[in-house]
Amino acid sequence: MPGRTRSQEAPFSRSTERCGSLPGRERVSPCWPRWSGLELLTSSDPPAWTSQSAGITGLNFLLLVTKMLFIFNFLFSPLPTPALICILTFGAAIFLWLITRPQPILPLLDLNKQSVGIEGGARKGASQKNNDLISYYFSDAKTMYEAFQRGLAVSDNGPCLGYRKPNQPYRWLSYKQVSDRAEYLGSYLLHKGHKPSPDQFVGIFAQNRPEWIMSELACYTYSMVAVPLYDTLGAEAIIYIVNKADIATVICDTPQKASVLIENVEKGLTPGLKVVILMDPFDDDLKQRGEKSGIEILSLFDAENLGKENFRKPVPPNPEDLGIICFTSGTTGDPKGAMITHQNIVSNAAAVLKCVEHALEVTPNDVTISYLPLAHMFERVVQTAIYSCGARVGFFQGDIRLLPDDMKTLKPTVFPTVPRLLNRVYDKVQNEAKTPLKKFLLNLAVASKFKEVQKGIIRRDSLWDKLIFKKIQASLGGRVRFVVTGAAPISAPVMTFFRVAMGCQVYEAYGQTECTAGCTFTLPGDWTSGHVGAPLACNYVKLEDVADMNYFSVNNEGEICIKGTNIFKGYLKDPEKTQEALDSDGWLHTGDIGRWLPNGTLKIIDRKKNIFKLAQGEYIAPEKIENTYIRSRSVAQVFVHGESLRSSLVGVVVPDTDTLPSFAAKLGVKGSFEELCQNQVVRKAVLEDMQKIGKESGLKSFEQVKAIFLHPEPFSIENGLLTPTLKAKRGELSKYFRTQIDSLYEHIQD
Repeated sequence: MPGRTRSQEAPFSRSTERCGSLPGRERVSPCWPRWSGLELLTSSDPPAWTSQSAGITGLNFLLLVTKMLFIFNFLFSPLPTPALICILTFGAAIFLWLITRPQPILPLLDLNKQSVGIEGGARKGASQKNNDLISYYFSDAKTMYEAFQRGLAVSDNGPCLGYRKPNQPYRWLSYKQVSDRAEYLGSYLLHKGHKPSPDQFVGIFAQNRPEWIMSELACYTYSMVAVPLYDTLGAEAIIYIVNKADIATVICDTPQKASVLIENVEKGLTPGLKVVILMDPFDDDLKQRGEKSGIEILSLFDAENLGKENFRKPVPPNPEDLGIICFTSGTTGDPKGAMITHQNIVSNAAAVLKCVEHALEVTPNDVTISYLPLAHMFERVVQTAIYSCGARVGFFQGDIRLLPDDMKTLKPTVFPTVPRLLNRVYDKVQNEAKTPLKKFLLNLAVASKFKEVQKGIIRRDSLWDKLIFKKIQASLGGRVRFVVTGAAPISAPVMTFFRVAMGCQVYEAYGQTECTAGCTFTLPGDWTSGHVGAPLACNYVKLEDVADMNYFSVNNEGEICIKGTNIFKGYLKDPEKTQEALDSDGWLHTGDIGRWLPNGTLKIIDRKKNIFKLAQGEYIAPEKIENTYIRSRSVAQVFVHGESLRSSLVGVVVPDTDTLPSFAAKLGVKGSFEELCQNQVVRKAVLEDMQKIGKESGLKSFEQVKAIFLHPEPFSIENGLLTPTLKAKRGELSKYFRTQIDSLYEHIQD
């Protein structure tokens, strides 16, 4: 049943074993909750309402009522029948309320002390009994290969990967089917000369789909390394990665992507690429074109058949072996290949499972939807946790516009997401409450239900759910019981709204690729917003002084640094960049500025470098964009601004005093310089010219400003907006133009 807590699970659904960094730890036997004396009405067996349905069967109910009748008959036999019926009815109503009311999810520790200090000024999660960091959750799942094999066992070869075509139900591949096909594909790769070794890299160039997972698992089954490629990196980045990682084989989904790979070989840009395996059907022309360039083109089906004919026994990896190279999109220059081990991913997934274990247990009955890019680590960690528990993964159709339909069809119980999607749902709900009465009812519903949430009562069967929130819940399938949002910060009002509206547990995580995915996580029972939780059990977190920005660790502020079993091994063939990220003691320097709050949680407050994230998780290097826009003849100075709670950029432009008048005259606009800056036609034309230059210079759509303010006075040292070396004081500019920035965001659609 969606939304049930661990105390509501059937005892036989629990896993038999759970391990942290210490082997041999067994799961404790489930403890029956207290029943406020109601157990006197039943036998000595556990109450029937602890079943997975969390309700009462008809037979059990009749037995309980019969026992109640005997008791009431003994106690109240002198009373007349009508009075006895009234007492029974009233008692039955109270009884039903007692056994059906939701059990609150309560914290296991003091929420005013969620992290504690350790030697060296770092902090660990308060739930950690010692300083040992977790490496795994299940003793038989220490690598991604073992995690999948464990899922096969605990699910009893249940459904694993789901996919669908338009207007059709989901079709499922079992764990054994996926495992077998991965072994056949891996055997083919060995047959073609690949080595079962962590220095053997295989490219995967595809959207989320079952074949992506089979390709990845094929690598892990034979100790090879998966290297995801993705479109948003750009054409040049694809070439760079194929060469940097010495990739000889790429498994891709469409003939269009295969054509791009062939074209790069034809031009002599990727001479090492020898094999392209295609998931989708393709024609003979593509195959012949590949042959002319020395590339073998074959279908995934044929590769698996060849592997089946030349089958090789699995050669599983060790936890310390490299598992995946995740190339970050970066902000300037070439992408960097973060080297992630099996232990990095497994420990990160284990820490999340450990964090929520008393509030929620993932079982083979759970299902998650896969739409976040598999090439990114957030989705990889989520799926590792899912497979290790024998649960299912259903893939979206590949079109984000069809995601609502996929959600309604799949009905997921686990929903990993990003703030941008939640913001859209939130904005839609707010916009639909057009009348004052509707807004009043919505706000009243949120306030009323949030009082329950603050008490740990998470449910979706209240009166407010039936009146207000049922539609929102149904839009996500109606069964979601666990939501985790990451990749970028989420605003407090949106987080509060979803904790109320979804009627399920909603958590926020913080991290980056270099710490695999997450390093902090909000705790069950803490339903406050405005922070990213406490350190996970797989890492420590410390804040380091950033003197030039006036952040000092003695004030509980500084650059966020992380150390633990989830920290990457460095950047592929890039020791210089590795040394910038990892210090000699193994601490990862994130570049984010954090603050420890009094309750021991972490709050992100700034960025060390002039790089920031938009709401969808994309990194922005504003100087690069500003240097592009400055080429516009009408622009003298420009300040590009973005926020982690917004998905768009805005800008403040100081026009060129010499060229703006003539620029405006061509538009039929005349006036003083100040008047031209205030003119809407002029402002729109300047923005269009900037966007045109940006497009010609290769700026991505999310790097383009969506609105600008024209300011007649230059930024200068005198007015405090430039440094003595004539660099923009970004913090001062943000404060100075706060009103204009807020106004720009009010008039654009994020």
